[in-house]
Parts: sequence; C-alpha cells; structure tokens
Amino acid sequence: MFTFNHNSINVFHLEKSLDFYAKALDLKEVNRFSPPDGRFTIVFLADGTSKHRLELTWLAGRPEPYQLGDNEFHLCLTTDDFPGAHQRHAKMGCICYENPEMGLYFINDPDGYWIEIIPADRLPKANQEN
Repeated sequence: MFTFNHNSINVFHLEKSLDFYAKALDLKEVNRFSPPDGRFTIVFLADGTSKHRLELTWLAGRPEPYQLGDNEFHLCLTTDDFPGAHQRHAKMGCICYENPEMGLYFINDPDGYWIEIIPADRLPKANQEN
C-alpha cells in the first residue's frame, strides 16, 4: 500500500516563494533542512489539515530561473470559500487561467508553477464509478 507524502518543486527565490505560499494558500513551514555548506535548502510546507506536504527546494548559486517547458504539471488545492479565495488571488494578481464552466481557476507562483483551485464540495468521490 502506498500513500502520498509530498510533492517537490524547485524554486529560484526561496523567501519570495515562502511569502507567496503563505499569503496565497495559507501554507506554513513545518520543516527545513540545509547542509552545513549551504549548497541547498529544503523547506516543507503544510496546510495544517492533511498529511500531504509541499517541498520547496532551493539550490544555491542557481544562475537563472527554472524553465518549466509546457508547464503541464500542476498542484491542486481545494477551498471551503471559493469566492473568497478567488477574490484574494485576484487582488494578488496571480490568477493565470479561469474556467468558469468547470468551476475552477489556476494561479501561478513566483516560478511560474500553476496551482489549480477548486471548491471543496467538487472533490471527486473515492472509488466512484464513471
């Protein structure tokens, strides 16, 4: 049996990313590791409810931002207050795509990663037949 533990993304500016994830998604730092030589820093963020973590990996000396290609990878978070979340993200200017017909939208973080936002009541049911 396997269960999800975390996802990892590389970030160019760690403090900028930490600030974004705190303000946009209320994620909080729960663990941090840096070796003595400081060549990288790993920070785990959590929502305080689920066991799943987001790992931000920062590499010292990285000369340029990451190239995300077609950026087909994305994270997805749910919210109990979809209109309030949309208003917060619109004010932050981080909404990059909206699909009103499907009742969802995407925001992007400082590195350009897309994050899907959906209402909590739209979660697929486990083991639901198609």
